[in-house]
Amino acid sequence: MRIIIDGDACPQKVREICERAAREFNIDLIIVVDIEHYITSDYEIIVVEKGRDSVDYKIVEIFKQEDILVTQDYGLSSLVLNKAAAVIHTAGFFINNNNIDQLLESRYLGQKIRKAGGKTKGPSKRRKEQDINFEKCLYKVLYEKFGKKRPMGK
Repeated sequence: MRIIIDGDACPQKVREICERAAREFNIDLIIVVDIEHYITSDYEIIVVEKGRDSVDYKIVEIFKQEDILVTQDYGLSSLVLNKAAAVIHTAGFFINNNNIDQLLESRYLGQKIRKAGGKTKGPSKRRKEQDINFEKCLYKVLYEKFGKKRPMGK
């Protein structure tokens, strides 16, 4: 099991939560970004050429059974969902077989509206509760896998 982060649009706080969890559970963490995004980490960073979906293609290529994916991308999520231990949206919810069709449809409808010249709601300012929910989701998966309880106060 590894944590793989779609790093192009990943909030820094989410990366920090993932790094802390990887240390705590002693698992690998891989961050995939394109050349336009400069980030630093104590964990592996894979940098790919800039291009439409280049990060997504790399993630699909390296993704293994029971990895955890952290992303905002519903299309990418749908490609790895069947072999993922979990797919966690950076806003703090699971992407799974129960909601992927609805999420893909909402993405499609938004694209259709924008293509026709309409406006859709853009991303809102990140809220602290999203970080809390993300952390709960990630640790839920890790506890289920490793049976470890998180130390109090962390």
